[in-house]
Amino acid sequence: MTSSPTPTPPPPTPPPPGALRPLTARGRGEAHRASTPLELFFDLCFVVAVAQAGVQLVHALAEGQVGKGILNYAMVFFAIWWAWMNFTWFASAYDNDDVLYRVVTLVQIAGVLVLAAGISRAFEQHEFLLVWLGYAIMRVAMASQWLRAARNAEGPERRCALRYATGILVCQIGWLGLVVLPPGARGWVFLVMVVAELCVPLLSERGFATSWHPRHIAERYGLFTIIVLGESIAAATVAVKSGVDENEAVGDLLPIAAGGLLIVFSAWWIYFVVPIHGHLRSNRQSFLWGYGHYLIFASAAAIGGGLEVAVEQAVHEAHISRLAASAAVTLPTALYLLAVWALHSRHFKAGITQQLVLPTAALLVICCTFLGHWAVLAAGVVSALTVAAGETLTARGRGKGRGRTAGAPASAA
Repeated sequence: MTSSPTPTPPPPTPPPPGALRPLTARGRGEAHRASTPLELFFDLCFVVAVAQAGVQLVHALAEGQVGKGILNYAMVFFAIWWAWMNFTWFASAYDNDDVLYRVVTLVQIAGVLVLAAGISRAFEQHEFLLVWLGYAIMRVAMASQWLRAARNAEGPERRCALRYATGILVCQIGWLGLVVLPPGARGWVFLVMVVAELCVPLLSERGFATSWHPRHIAERYGLFTIIVLGESIAAATVAVKSGVDENEAVGDLLPIAAGGLLIVFSAWWIYFVVPIHGHLRSNRQSFLWGYGHYLIFASAAAIGGGLEVAVEQAVHEAHISRLAASAAVTLPTALYLLAVWALHSRHFKAGITQQLVLPTAALLVICCTFLGHWAVLAAGVVSALTVAAGETLTARGRGKGRGRTAGAPASAA
């Protein structure tokens, strides 16, 4: 007589979408990890603040207030970028997509919209109350997420989460200096608080590394880069349309429009030509890469602002020289090329020739500043030739049986 096989218990029923569940760490090696619709919505709302910062930068540069405009832009963009980055890394490690997580994330989105509403006052009157309030909404919500993660964690992980929450709240108090201290001291407050904010992750993850996902992080940064570049195209398009409608200066605007498109298209190509997720293997590598993206995001957004300034100067609406208007495009473009080389491309280069492609291109783009009416178009041509040079060098390396290893990118640009 044979015994009946023991029936296999049914798998546990997963909780319905949106149901409350513990906020626990996700696996770093989790398969098929992709950005969620909530994360994409989060990025889209952040671009509203990026656009506002860009508009105010354009106004400042067009009025000849270069130093003040760049300083205010750097301060406001740091608040936008840092809040976005903190959410992105936390979500990569702990996103469980339940009701409470979604609600807190929507609160953070509301915070960035409040911050965006205060950007014009910060630029024009150095009044940071609304910016601070929006930042506070985002950061307090972020601290609550860490406290929730700490509730479901033990040992080093719990201490890490509590250190994050404490650091965020302490720094938010420190940012009050921008509101209550006299204008002359606010630059120093900004520098001190930037250092303090950057130290929070470094100190919090001593002894315990959160389980962020390399492919997910690389995708999130890539998507935000696309959105920022898209905002640059949108801003330049509006500027060109306004110039044509009001002045009919098509001959002056066409070189700017063509050069701007070449710059932005090349910027996209150069960034996405390398599979950077394979480089993100440790906190040391990922922190440097993540922090360095401040330069990539800020310069990419500034390219759009620079194109607007160039258009306004071409139609005689900006009170600056042609040289200054050209520099508003070429300098952020050169900074973008150097930042992408330092963070992305240099890890995949083969030989000194490939290593020099982007630094040389950045130098040539700066030289284009002095070409007058053709400066932006020349910078765009240099950017496009940089992509072509990278592709050519990679193809030659493949043909000689060297220059590529398993997992290397499809281009040397």
